[in-house]
Amino acid sequence: MHRMTATRSAIAVLVIGGLATSLFAQSDEGRDRPRVSTQMHGADAGRPAPDPETVKVPDTLSAPGYFGQVAFERSCASCHGINAAGGTGNGPPLVHPIYEPGHHGDTAFLRAAMTGVQAHHWGFGDMPPVEGMTDETVAVIVTYIRELQRANGIQ
Repeated sequence: MHRMTATRSAIAVLVIGGLATSLFAQSDEGRDRPRVSTQMHGADAGRPAPDPETVKVPDTLSAPGYFGQVAFERSCASCHGINAAGGTGNGPPLVHPIYEPGHHGDTAFLRAAMTGVQAHHWGFGDMPPVEGMTDETVAVIVTYIRELQRANGIQ
């Protein structure tokens, strides 16, 4: 009996601590920007979405990155924003630490575009598959996103 009470108390402390962290750890900067809905991915993952005006675009993109930009603007920007910065209210920014290659590898983008993905980090809802998308098109889009991420300090 005492063991069950101790377990319940420990769970309560963790839940209350997590709520307090998410409620009180935010500064006024970025308070109105969407945030990742989990604390499980390191300090940077909890950063707010970038202001679309502050996303750095590389002076020069690689050839695949350039074609990826064109494809992104045609197929992805309506939800993920210009330069993958979000801000549309329809999808998360992809220039965000939660999408760094170690957490969301290139194949995660391929699966999301080709088959859709259930919402799991943000509150925008599920992403449907993108009609007419091919593996090759997703590959150049990912190249563009990774070049944007590196320009913004996301490795």
